[in-house]
Amino acid sequence: MKNFIKLLLLLMVMMTTLSTQSMAQKKDVNVLVLIYSDNGGTLELAKEFAKGLEKNSNVRSVIKQVKHSDNPILKTIPVVSMEELSSYDGIAFGSPVYFGNISTGMSKFFSKTIDLWAKHALEGMPASVFMSAGTGAGRELALQSFWNTLAVHGMILVSNGIRSNDKIDRSTAQGNSVLGTTSLVSIKNVPRPSSAERLLAEDQGENFGKVAKALQGTFHKESASIEQKNNNDINQELINKNIILPDVPKPAGNYQPFVRTGNLVFINQYALKNGKLQYPGKLGKDVDEKQVKEATRTTMLNVLGVLKDAVGGNLNRIKKCVQLTGYFNVTDDYTKHADLMNAASDLVVEVFGEKGKHARATVGASSLPGNTSVEIQAIFEIE
Repeated sequence: MKNFIKLLLLLMVMMTTLSTQSMAQKKDVNVLVLIYSDNGGTLELAKEFAKGLEKNSNVRSVIKQVKHSDNPILKTIPVVSMEELSSYDGIAFGSPVYFGNISTGMSKFFSKTIDLWAKHALEGMPASVFMSAGTGAGRELALQSFWNTLAVHGMILVSNGIRSNDKIDRSTAQGNSVLGTTSLVSIKNVPRPSSAERLLAEDQGENFGKVAKALQGTFHKESASIEQKNNNDINQELINKNIILPDVPKPAGNYQPFVRTGNLVFINQYALKNGKLQYPGKLGKDVDEKQVKEATRTTMLNVLGVLKDAVGGNLNRIKKCVQLTGYFNVTDDYTKHADLMNAASDLVVEVFGEKGKHARATVGASSLPGNTSVEIQAIFEIE
């Protein structure tokens, strides 16, 4: 009887272990396809790589770039944060070739990963590489340079080998390499990336997905920070919350709607709505608190409208709301300026979350330009 009970317990443990393993196998494998691109060639390879990744069940891909680009082809691609890198199950890197080396944009990005290196944050994570290579000169050197950088981080390097080499058109120069797919972008006798290069990138992605899936859970992986988890697409969040930003108001004088210096953007706006001042006048004499609070929200919407224009339409580039200063047209005895300014502060936090929390000042004024009831100055840090 005792042996029977022991056997039954052993079977129960085995079944639990198998069940746990089965559940783990069904967990999504998240792979980052991280690029720097000049004119979109690397992005095209990234799309093919991502397509190959997702041929594997439960493997999901996300394409991001290391810095914002004003190129219309690239400006909507989200920018990666350093904090999120260690949360993935694998990373595929894409870059142009610059004189036999990694592009300057990608190289600068890696120069900022020293904290990740010191924490061993990427050790054991699978990595792969693909590049846009101009004429093809120096591509092997550039790929090897890429591999050296990833090896220093302790990443597991997944090569392409001669996979799918038998499927490509050998009568035309193609960017196949055992170290990773490349596209010969300056050779114009066929569209680039060519159909063969797209095939190579897709097959490379499919193979990499298999490796990432097999290695999932075998290395230390940090969960994305709370900020990153909540870092939804802000432009989509505005739509979801039915927050409509107005068009940028035209300046009333010889000045600009915004000025950028370094990574800071400076904006000054007042309560203009549909071309007219909303609730103009002095609080306590011409308008009441409820009206001024509504005018304050309108003013902040104008600030965000200008800000959106300043970042080329992509509010995901906002790193921080640094400072808000509110000026209110009030009577001499009025003291509740902070309550009025909350309408602006609450809106910024609603839109940007933790990144919207800011330093603040409120000022009472005997008069304001155009008899507006409120004026707001704002400073934002952008990427």
